[in-house]
Amino acid sequence: MKFLLYAFVGVHLLSLNSGKAIYRNDMSQRTFQEIKEEIAHYGDIAKAIINLAVYGKAQNRSYERLALLVDTIGPRLSGSKSLEKAIQIMYQNLKHDGLENVHLEPVKIPHWERGEESAVMLEPRMHKMAILGLGSSIGTPPEGITAEVLVVTSFDELQRRAPEARGKIVVYNQPYTNYSQTVQYRVQGAIEAAKVGALASLIRSVASFSIYSPHTGIQEYQDGVPKIPTACITVEDAEMISRMVSRGSRIVIQLKMGAKNYPDVDSFNTVAEIIGRKYPEQVVLVSGHLDSWDVGQGAMDDGGGAFISWEALSLIKDLGLRPKRTLRLVLWTAEEQGGIGAFQYYQLHKANISKYSLVMESDSGTFLPSGLQFTGSEKARAIMKEVVNLLQPINITQVFSGGEGTDINFWIQAGVPGLIEVPGTTCALPCHQTCLILCSSPGASLLDDLYKYFSFHHSRGDTITVMDPKQMNVAAALWAVVSYVVADMEEMLPRS
Repeated sequence: MKFLLYAFVGVHLLSLNSGKAIYRNDMSQRTFQEIKEEIAHYGDIAKAIINLAVYGKAQNRSYERLALLVDTIGPRLSGSKSLEKAIQIMYQNLKHDGLENVHLEPVKIPHWERGEESAVMLEPRMHKMAILGLGSSIGTPPEGITAEVLVVTSFDELQRRAPEARGKIVVYNQPYTNYSQTVQYRVQGAIEAAKVGALASLIRSVASFSIYSPHTGIQEYQDGVPKIPTACITVEDAEMISRMVSRGSRIVIQLKMGAKNYPDVDSFNTVAEIIGRKYPEQVVLVSGHLDSWDVGQGAMDDGGGAFISWEALSLIKDLGLRPKRTLRLVLWTAEEQGGIGAFQYYQLHKANISKYSLVMESDSGTFLPSGLQFTGSEKARAIMKEVVNLLQPINITQVFSGGEGTDINFWIQAGVPGLIEVPGTTCALPCHQTCLILCSSPGASLLDDLYKYFSFHHSRGDTITVMDPKQMNVAAALWAVVSYVVADMEEMLPRS
């Protein structure tokens, strides 16, 4: 999602022997003026990081590293040999870079393959359609499924017309509003179609823009509901079929899908650190996911996020900096299947949740950032505003509201139930933690920031061509400054 980056600040107001939270029982252990002065002293370090990343010898490094990986390996689908090869390459890269405690943490992940697939309109005319099967979908019989279509624009319309759906292929032509609202048709479309007796479902791609490009993604089945094949089609075909049906045409489509689900396979989250010099047991985590879908190169989603997270640690190491807390890089596996690797990381590390000061995830594109989108206590927000002020040399000074991320939601949901309202994004996560999103795009709303991202998201167009090395430089500089300052401040960020 553009350059969405997320962060979470721990769950409980637990007092540690060292690096205590700044606030306890609403009583400040230090005045805010003292905290401001502490952050201001990082001005020279912030400038050094920015100069190295944007103007110095490290400029374009994250882009070049990313291009080498995606050109060499290509897409990295969960369960594929390509993903595992990429993980091993990154393990060696991180060791060669001189980072510490480089290791692989084993996890089990899904293995699905799309196989051969096609969709052809047979009536009222022949038309070969571009499709991409949705992740975890079952396949069709070898001869395919040939049936008349029922076009709907919403789940409500599907329910109203339920008697018409039996024995047909349901085509969803839902309008695109924003990703979080529209993606429900991709995720739940097969379930709702199967409930009313449909043989298969075809979903208009969840995309902000299309040049006849299908966009894939994960979908779900529900216990007790028949599993039916499901795929995404282009915006253009969905609208054309809808127009033809509105004129009274009878549309017949033959759908063939060779998709198969296999048993879970072994994989790894990839971890590297700069160990803290004073409070090594406390952690600021920066992350992105290494897996992708099996089309395009996975350069934007989420190669860019993974590589600017690596670059953040590289920049800090190159300057000879060692923060008080440990900076931990995690490259998640199987994020696209629902944060599978991140969930298993959470299960392994949740006993130390009080020692995580900040968890940051970049998984919305690494385009030109304009600020941080932040949700947490007002006291934490005030601190983050001071941290962002250090980025004035690259004209990044804004702190907005809101935030969530697939790989950090497990941490967020561990908190006391509550609701965060996220402007421009739907969020219904029960939490009271601090969340951070790094938002991008030349000065506009969150949705404008996401427009480019969702034009290429989960499509064959997600290649290194989408990426801009200069924008990645700025994104990496921001990521490095924020992570370093929060890791080096004397006290952990305050909890709600």
